[in-house]
Amino acid sequence: MEKRTLGGELQVSALGLGCMGMSDFYSGRDEREAMRTLEKALELGITFFDTADMYGVGENEKLVGRALRPHRDRVIIATKFGNVRAPDGTFLGVNGRPEYVKQACDASLKRLGVDVIDLYYQHRVDPNVPIEETVGAMSDLVREGKVRYLGLSEAGPETIRRAHKVHPITALQTEYSLWSRDVEDEILPTVRELGIGFVAYSPLGRGFLTGAIRRFEDLPEDDYRRHSPRFQGENFQKNLRLVEQVERLAREKGCTPAQLALAWVMAQGNDIVPIPGTKRVKYLEENVGALQVSLTAEELREIDAIAPKGVAAGDRYPEANMRLLGI
Repeated sequence: MEKRTLGGELQVSALGLGCMGMSDFYSGRDEREAMRTLEKALELGITFFDTADMYGVGENEKLVGRALRPHRDRVIIATKFGNVRAPDGTFLGVNGRPEYVKQACDASLKRLGVDVIDLYYQHRVDPNVPIEETVGAMSDLVREGKVRYLGLSEAGPETIRRAHKVHPITALQTEYSLWSRDVEDEILPTVRELGIGFVAYSPLGRGFLTGAIRRFEDLPEDDYRRHSPRFQGENFQKNLRLVEQVERLAREKGCTPAQLALAWVMAQGNDIVPIPGTKRVKYLEENVGALQVSLTAEELREIDAIAPKGVAAGDRYPEANMRLLGI
């Protein structure tokens, strides 16, 4: 397994594993298959695992902890705080207050069953709390030995710079894929200037770029993607045309659409680590196969032509969620 380095210090596998869907948001959860997937990831050389306290309202951290604790010396566990949910899953808002940061960390450590969190992200920036106060509390966790490295998720350039002055930020996690390239304008240049690594979540466009979703009706009733503008109405049909082009290029390359999409993300720089999420072994194995796909300069130009910035129809999230991102 190829390795990549985040923030100049934190070495992780070139491909990570997003664990959210094992416990939340996507339909068809199966804990036994999720455990098999986590174990297979270790077998395939993946060392970088991503979770958050909001996924399954803590259940995902427990699941990840059970699977990874026996292998603690060779894995990097990343988790997040800030998106607050009630026990029934109701979203209660974003909390970046210093006292909450420390409470959330202690709760995550307990659920994971570990002594230290390798990479601790603020999941969403709290607009009511100066970033300096939040990151100041996070830096206290580093000094206390509860956290090794700090990260931010979906933060803007100015926020990243302010945070980095308080304590070195090792990684920024933000959506990045063939249909979500807006980070190329300001975010990627900012983190590269500061020496911050970039973790790309949803590198397969929430599964859409794999070609497995052909109709809105293919999404189960309890699948949160039904609420995503990109999966609805005319947007769905327009985005399907992009997928058809990705499928064509993948056939010519002799790989799957998912592998092509992941290979493209990894080709954007050695400081980028995609974390495709899956809860099934067969898709995990397919994703890891992307490491064997090498794209030529000509192929990259052709991909850019069919998937330029702004190609996707519809916003990444529903309007209320976009407001949380300050967009």
